[in-house]
Amino acid sequence: MTAIPSTRERREPRVEDDRLVRGAGRFSDDLQLPGQVFAVFIRSPHAHARIKAVQTDAALRASKVLAVITAADMKAANVGSMVRHPPVVGRDGTKMATPFRPALAGEKTMYAGEAVAMVIAETQGAAIDAADLVTVDYEELPPVVDLETAMRGTIELFPDAPGNLCVDWPGPVPSEENDREVARIIASAPHVAKVRVLNQRMVVASMETRGATSVYHEDSDSYTLYACSQSAESLRSQGAAIMNISPEKLRVITPEVGGAFGMKTPFYPEYAALLVGARKVRRPVHWQATRSESFVTDTQARDTVTEAELALDENGKFLALRMRHICNQGAYVSTAGVNINTNNFARCLPGMYRIPKIAVSVACYFTNTVPIGPYRGAGRPEANYALERVVEEAARVVGIDPVKLRRKNLIPKSAMPFRTAVGNTYDTGDFPGIVDKALALSDYKNFNKRKRESARRKRLRGIGVSCMLEHAGAMPMEEASVAFEDDKLIIGFNVQSTGQSHATVFGRLVASKLGIDPQQIEHRHGDTDLGLTGFASVGSRSAMCAGSAILRATDMMLEKGKKVAAGLLEASEDDIQYRDGCFEVVGTDRRLSLFETARLARDKGQSLDTKGRAEAPLTFPNGCHVAEVEVDPETGQVDIVTYTAVDDCGLPLDRIVVEGQVQGSIANGLGQALTEQAVYDPANGQLVSGSFMDYGMPRAHNMPLELREALHSVPSTTNALGVKGTGEAGTTAAIAAIMNAIAHAIPNGAADHMDMPATPAKVWEACRRAFAPR
Repeated sequence: MTAIPSTRERREPRVEDDRLVRGAGRFSDDLQLPGQVFAVFIRSPHAHARIKAVQTDAALRASKVLAVITAADMKAANVGSMVRHPPVVGRDGTKMATPFRPALAGEKTMYAGEAVAMVIAETQGAAIDAADLVTVDYEELPPVVDLETAMRGTIELFPDAPGNLCVDWPGPVPSEENDREVARIIASAPHVAKVRVLNQRMVVASMETRGATSVYHEDSDSYTLYACSQSAESLRSQGAAIMNISPEKLRVITPEVGGAFGMKTPFYPEYAALLVGARKVRRPVHWQATRSESFVTDTQARDTVTEAELALDENGKFLALRMRHICNQGAYVSTAGVNINTNNFARCLPGMYRIPKIAVSVACYFTNTVPIGPYRGAGRPEANYALERVVEEAARVVGIDPVKLRRKNLIPKSAMPFRTAVGNTYDTGDFPGIVDKALALSDYKNFNKRKRESARRKRLRGIGVSCMLEHAGAMPMEEASVAFEDDKLIIGFNVQSTGQSHATVFGRLVASKLGIDPQQIEHRHGDTDLGLTGFASVGSRSAMCAGSAILRATDMMLEKGKKVAAGLLEASEDDIQYRDGCFEVVGTDRRLSLFETARLARDKGQSLDTKGRAEAPLTFPNGCHVAEVEVDPETGQVDIVTYTAVDDCGLPLDRIVVEGQVQGSIANGLGQALTEQAVYDPANGQLVSGSFMDYGMPRAHNMPLELREALHSVPSTTNALGVKGTGEAGTTAAIAAIMNAIAHAIPNGAADHMDMPATPAKVWEACRRAFAPR
């Protein structure tokens, strides 16, 4: 297994930092191509409406307007459905419903914000003005906004989705016999804990909004799309299928990306319209979303309800778990939108616990809201939250300390590899060790002293524990490349860095392996012309999948190099070894540097340039997070006074980057626990929290006053690097830790079943109930 020195020891800045902090980064809106024109979209103000007519004449007569693109243009261009989701088989073999999603709505609009038309003009101002001249005649229809209304099925949104059901999924290992056995155990168990938990809908709100520029090449009848993404190749494969063209006819280039979190994985409707528009006007067409557009067009997240039942014996041993998970899928099926609520959700069970029997099922329903898509964690936070909340409830039901109950049921290190009841195999892990380290680092044993000190200041203090396990990887195959340009080694990747420090981590990894200066390495990504296949930078997969691929490419390059060096040094290939940046003949001083060997090989018509492909099966990052909060009962204000995170990410490639990923993901989880919620008006389907004035993004003052982090690394055995992934750990663990802490702080069970977000108003009301006369 390969590791590079910790940046805490090296004290070196990230490779990316100098360029980015100086403002030299180049993002989607920085692109300026010759002859570039601008697009603005006309969007439906209604959540559900029939389109009777679209009048474009006035807009077309406006100054500097080049075209107005409508659904008719998309049909003429043979653009297909935007839905590109792998099949998910429902109960009794039924197929998942995947209603046609148009790039531009032509018959009906299914959510407020759906694009109906696109104006192209010489300037952005002219396009904005002309968009106001496009008239759409709508016949407004009653909307379906929430899960309860969708499940009633009184209003059916699609003929091919009866009762608005997208899929009724029977679980990862469907078995009626298993379901009956779980039901029997729950019915006869001495203790059963039951919870119903809600994961509210969230807006992703990446720092950089989505943007794209399309170019049509008339001479080759092909396109170039400059677009923010999490993999240029992944975006191209979706886009080519939607546009009904061969992949070779579409080049995708992704510049630097200012945050993605899964949301920038799909090929969005705007991109298809931009490609059609570029072909029509024969000029590059650029569009950058406004923040208001992003609120109603970017895929949103969560919006689930989970019912969990945990059966225990008389001593508190876990016997069986049953979960029923229901999701508001939004208006259409987005990329991975159903998978995150089925496979992603179920694979997280049973977490760090030994639970012999599990039954899990999921139902996804359509509504007139923005489609749900991947967002940091993507099914993992929902599963872990339900599990940790029902474990906390079980401690109350049985009358056992929550930590003692968890410890009693942890899977021991000696049981690894451990086969779970849902079919996963945990290859490694030290769950008792990680819990012990978290409790020690959080000073759990002295909590009551701190609670008494808070009480003297008329504050309520609580502490909450969240044991976390998630799966990382998915889509195991990834490709990477190494190539020589003068005295530079170019390492190429399909996965897109969107803030994960790929240039730093992978560059130093390869430099360490080859024994060369990291400054001799240049990182490239974000261009399908690199010819690299794979999937997106999602699911904490980049380190294990792309890292394994670059190691494979490097090993293959060295094998080529040994053959070339043997000829150049007039020695047997068996006598050639690579060491400290050079090929050398063993036992002699005859050697050639790596770069000299590459140059001489090129002179002889040979090349050391190499592509390598590797597969890295699932890994299972895990951890234990402890939140300690103070609550002001007079205002409902919650302060996170300390937050402790101990994580097993496998072998860390760069500790500072790992710490930063954990801190960022904690901020995501904290936002869900305390501040964020996308709110729709149930009467008309309008997003009423459609700006940062109304949507509660977490601020610096919401972050923990003290953040304590530590690693408890147990290398994975499923990939060459021993890594497990870390980018979603805090998001997955934080919500339960914080909500458990709030419930612990407020007495008399008044906050035991509080739904997120725990806003001051909710917390204040819980405090009133806690201290009300009985």
